[in-house]
Parts: sequence; C-alpha cells; structure tokens
Amino acid sequence: MVFEVNPGILDGMLVVLDREVAFTRWTSTQSCSLVLRLNPIPTKLNPHGNPCAHASGNGPGKTPYLRNLVDSEELIIPRGQSRRLPRLLEAYIAAVGATTHEPHRQAIHHPFEPPTDNDDSTKMSVYESLRLHTTEQSYIFESTTSGYGSSNNGCLVVARSGDGAVRYEEQRPAVLGASQAPRTIYGILGLIRLRVQKYLILITNRKRIGRLGTHDVFQITSTEIIPLGNTVKDADETRYLGLLRAHLGTGPFYYSYEGDVTNSVQRVAQAQQNGAALWERADERFFWNRYLQSELIDARSEYKQLDHFILPVMYGFFEIRATTVHGAPLTFVLISRRSRFRAGTRYFTRGIDMEGHASNFNETEQIIIVNQGEKERRLSYVQTRGSIPLFWGEVNDLKYRPKLKLYGGIEHNLDPARLHFEEQKRIYGEQFLVNLVNQKGHELPVKNAYEDLVHNLNDPAIHYTYFDFHHECSGMRWHRVQLLLDALEPGLGEQGWTDVEDGTQVLRTQKSVVRTNCMDCLDRTNVVQSTLARHVLTLQLCSLSLLAPGQEPWTDSGFELMFRGVWADNADCVSKSYSGTGALKTDFTRTGRRTKMGAWNDFCNSVTRYFMNNYLDGPRQDAYDLFLGSYKPYENPSTTPFLDPRPLLAQSAPYILISALIMLLCALVLPRDEEAWIPLSWFVWVWVGALGWSGRYVVGHGVLYVSWPRLCVPEWVEMEVGGGSGGVGVGSVGQKGMGGRGFLEGLQGREDVEVARKRQE
Repeated sequence: MVFEVNPGILDGMLVVLDREVAFTRWTSTQSCSLVLRLNPIPTKLNPHGNPCAHASGNGPGKTPYLRNLVDSEELIIPRGQSRRLPRLLEAYIAAVGATTHEPHRQAIHHPFEPPTDNDDSTKMSVYESLRLHTTEQSYIFESTTSGYGSSNNGCLVVARSGDGAVRYEEQRPAVLGASQAPRTIYGILGLIRLRVQKYLILITNRKRIGRLGTHDVFQITSTEIIPLGNTVKDADETRYLGLLRAHLGTGPFYYSYEGDVTNSVQRVAQAQQNGAALWERADERFFWNRYLQSELIDARSEYKQLDHFILPVMYGFFEIRATTVHGAPLTFVLISRRSRFRAGTRYFTRGIDMEGHASNFNETEQIIIVNQGEKERRLSYVQTRGSIPLFWGEVNDLKYRPKLKLYGGIEHNLDPARLHFEEQKRIYGEQFLVNLVNQKGHELPVKNAYEDLVHNLNDPAIHYTYFDFHHECSGMRWHRVQLLLDALEPGLGEQGWTDVEDGTQVLRTQKSVVRTNCMDCLDRTNVVQSTLARHVLTLQLCSLSLLAPGQEPWTDSGFELMFRGVWADNADCVSKSYSGTGALKTDFTRTGRRTKMGAWNDFCNSVTRYFMNNYLDGPRQDAYDLFLGSYKPYENPSTTPFLDPRPLLAQSAPYILISALIMLLCALVLPRDEEAWIPLSWFVWVWVGALGWSGRYVVGHGVLYVSWPRLCVPEWVEMEVGGGSGGVGVGSVGQKGMGGRGFLEGLQGREDVEVARKRQE
C-alpha cells in the first residue's frame, strides 16, 4: 500500500490507485480542514466506525474519522490531524476491500494544511520544482508552488553578464525579451566557473526511489549545463565541459528536498537543528556539490531566502525496499555515502593526505523502519571503509600489478593519521579497525606499516584486528568469514546500534564503528561489511520482537534474496565509482557461496580494471578534480593542461609499434613473386627490428603510456619525483601546475636511476 501524502507543505500529492479506488479531489474549507471525497463509499465498517479485522494495525477506536463515511462520501479530517492521513487511507482501503496496484501519481495544487509558525521542517526545505525564465540579461528561477515554505514567492536571479552576480528578488522581475519559453526544472546543482565563463548546472529530470520517514528521496536522471554568457568556441573550454558531463553521467546522485540524506539516523536525531537550513545541516564530507553551491551560499549571507534554492546532493548508493520478514512488514534501507574529500580513482587516490582525509572513504548505513501502532521505530547500523591512512601509492607502469610505494617514515605519517582518527572518533566513537590485506607478498609492506602506525598512535579508543582474508577463505571457503565475526564479537556487543522512535526520541545509540579496509576497500571489504550487517540485523529484529525465540530472518527466502541483492548492488556501485567496474566476489554476497561462474566474472572484471586503470582513468580523475573544485581553470587561463607533455620519441613509439605489426601482417598474407624473396626478407627484417625496438621502448617506459590526470598530480607522484620524505607536504587536492612534461620526465628519470642502481648492484 503506497500513499503519497506530505502534510508539512502546501503542495499536496494525490495518489490514484488503479481503477478500483479513486480519491477524486481535494477541497479546502475555510476552517482549513481536509475534505477528501471518496469513491466507492465504504460499507464494511464495524460498530466502532473502524474497518473490519483484516485492516492491519487498526484496532477499535484507532480511526474515529472513518465514522463519517457510514452515510457520506466525505472524509473530513480536522486541521492538525492530517499527519495521520496515510494510516486513515490504509484503513479505508481495507474497509472497502479494494485491491491496489502500482500507483499513478498526479500533482494537485490545493492547500490542505498551512504550516504553523514553528514548522521548521517546512521553512527550511528546498523548493521542489522551479520555473526557469531566460532573458538576455539574466536567468530567473521561481518556485512553481505558491507559498512553499516561505511567506512570499520571491525569485533567484543570476545575471548573465559581468561576473554572474546572484541576488534574490521579493517579486519576480518583468520577463522582457525572453529568449525561450519558461520551463520546469527540479533543482540547481550549482554554478561553476571554467576557463572562459560561468555555467549553471541544472537538474532537468529525476526519479523518486522511495520515502524515508516523511521525506521523498530522488535520484538525478538528467542534467543540463547552460552558459551564463554566449557560447564561446574554445578548445580547452570544450574539454572542461566534456569532463563535467562525463562526471554527471556516472553518478548516481541522490537528494531530498526536505530530509537530510548526508547524515545518519543517529546524527539527525541528535542534532535537532530545527532552525537550520537543509544545506547547513548537511555533512560536509558527503555534500558532493558543496563547491558548486559556494556562490549561492556566499550570497545567502545577504539573501537568507536563498536557503530554499540550495540543494545538497550526495554521491553513492541509496536503496529503499518495502518488504516482510516472516510476515512482519518493514522497510529496508541501505545507503553508502562517498566522501568528497580525496575523491578519485583507484590508482590515483591512495592512502591519506596531510589533512587526514583517506581516499575512497564511504559511510554505509543499514536502516530498518517498523511501524508499531502509532509509533515509527527506525533502527540504524553504520560502518565505514577507507584507504589505509598512510602515505602510499602504486605506480602505474602498464604492469598488471603496479609497484607498491610507501612514502616517509612513521614520523611523517603519524600526525595526518592522528587527524584522521580524531575526526572518526568525534563522529563515530571508538574505532574497530579491520585490516584484510595479505600477510605476505605484494601487500605485506603496507600491512606492516599500518600495524606500526597503530602501535605508535597508542590510542585506547582504537582497536586493531587483522584477518588475512585470502588465506583464511582460500579454496572458496568463504564461510570462514565467521572467524572474523567471532573475533569482533566482544566489541560488537558493546557497540550496539541506533534506535530512534518517531524521528526524534533516541532510545539507544551506536557507540563505536567498524572501519574496514583491504587494498582498494572494495571486494574483500564488501564481503565483510555485508556479513557484519547480517549479524546486527538479526539482533535488531529480535529486539523488536519480530522474530520468535531461536528464529532467523534468513530462513525467509524472500527476505534473504532481497538482502543479498541490495548489498551486492551496493558493492557494485561503490566499486564502479573507484575502480571503473563492478565489484569482485559479489557471487558470495548474492548467493552466500563462492561459484566458478563468479570466479570467471571476477577474472573478466579484473582484466577490465587493468585496461581502465591504465588507459582511461586519467580523464575520470580530472572529472572528479574539476567537479569538486580541486582544480580551477580560471586561476591560470593562459596555459592549457591538455597538451601532450611527452617527448616526441615517446609519442612516436606506439605508432611505430602498430605500423610494424601491420607491415609484418601484410608481408605474411599478401601474394608475392618467388623472385622477390630477397627484398621481402629485408623488408621483414627492417620491420621486425622496428617492432622489437618500439616494443622494448614502450615496455621499458610504461609510465609514459599510462593515462595520467592532467589537472592535478597525485601526491604520491610529487613524493616520487621529489625524493620520498621530502615531498610529503603536498596538500589534499594534489599538486597543481606540475602536470605535463615536468612530472612525467621526473618520474621516468627516477625509474631510470633505480634501474641503473640495480644493475650496478
């Protein structure tokens, strides 16, 4: 049963249930009661005016307003009671014995419950849809809903000339000389200044993925970038726009006009920032478009009404499922929020920066929502993942397994790591670190360095657990993940979870968090996080008395399938944003066992990752840096970062290699005279020599053929060129202006020095 009713705003949403039940129209009386005309008239009412027993969750006396329906078509709900409307309508459906199908939503613009003066949730919401007027002088945005959350219906005006000033007008300016008809958009992602001019990024379409509490959650499905000035032909500007469009096309991006999707259930309940705007309540780490919104936020100091236009968006995963477990209805929610700090791709963002931000940091929150009578219980469990908080990297050089590099000694890593964990403790409480890297081979140095770091931190609030995932679960014995769970059991018992009643009353809190990592914080981490989530979910359902003593939720095959599918989808989403492919080992997450087909899929994904990480990730990293404000093209408009900085010989070698292969193939298959074997042999030997030289050059200088980012150089490259420990002072956004010939030649020169040193040894 789905009811789309939001009584906290003035723009209602009417739900038409396929043919058999129709709520025909909203009307408003002078007393501000809600009058709902219904068809058909319910007939199955008991003497108390309530539906028969088959109406779930409604006992005698629970729905007195249904008494009005005995001899009338009207259901009149007094002002102040419309928040109970979804439950009343559910009772009505049960009373008439109607069946429902997927609802068709139709917007109705009739006021039904004006907000009271202390209704902060409405005042601080963001306009759900905007009408865009385009003139030669400005872009004008006004809400399509009169009076939505504010005392007037003013407009946001963005000038199209000069520096693109932003202002708020109490009344919409006269739209003179409009260059196109007004159109509806669903939000403003923000403004960005590139090399030549500024651009507005607009949300032009969306899809509703579900309802979290009283707030709808949407996913962005299409966007549009519009210039403030006239379109200018500039090669670099076109490249920048291409990077922005590529990033907007990857997503997924989620938002809510009223609810805070960037914060966990516990943080929202504890903050109680009733007077704060939505963007002010947002978690800075997960406010993905914070840089794009900076101009609106700056202008807001003069025009407070701009709060209704500033829409925080998160990047990650968001799934809401209505389900049942052994017949008990509940809503299952899984959210992964990706941090905008030190964001990027697999090999170009590793480890930590000087500010304590770890790469590929994600907060994953599992929520179950259960209605118990008139009260809603919301139970949440949070886990985190993030790269090992050290200065380290893997140097791409076209080899399948890049060289692992650790930079600086413990003295250079200690302070940034301490910053990282102090922030984590402030937000989440005690830290239970789970390290899943291998204890031998390629990954051993980073394991030892991490353990040395934790030892030197000597923090009683940091608890370290090592689990050699590949060794313990070798031979497809993935059930042995339970060994890790057993090791964590004492800490998990004290950790608990969040339990909030009716959105504000905190019954219990989660006191700590499990921070899991492997090398990429993807595949092994996904398996462990889903296993922990299963364990805690069982305890939560038992605490709600939804399970009989000794009963497991996983014996409900439908619930088990749903749970595994959502967690596997989450794994794929987190992996795609970092590595470019879906996650490995998801066959275990989806089915509970390791399969040969899953192993084959992992092989295919691994090969795809190799090609993407070596040949395609440079532009992907550039897109992150541009969108998040790590690189600002207007700061140095006279130079271009897109020129190929490699020497001519390095640029030519791949073409010589390809030409040699083609020529040798032609010599092999094309017809020829027997008398031409002498010149043909010379022809073949020349191209064999060219093939051998060019192939050896490319393999020996592989670092020059990796798709490097052009806008911001990764910190580890600066450390590599700068000589290790002397270069650890690079900021969190990477080294600007070092791209091009300098850093590539420096990096390759360092490689040549190492080769020469090894030969001498």
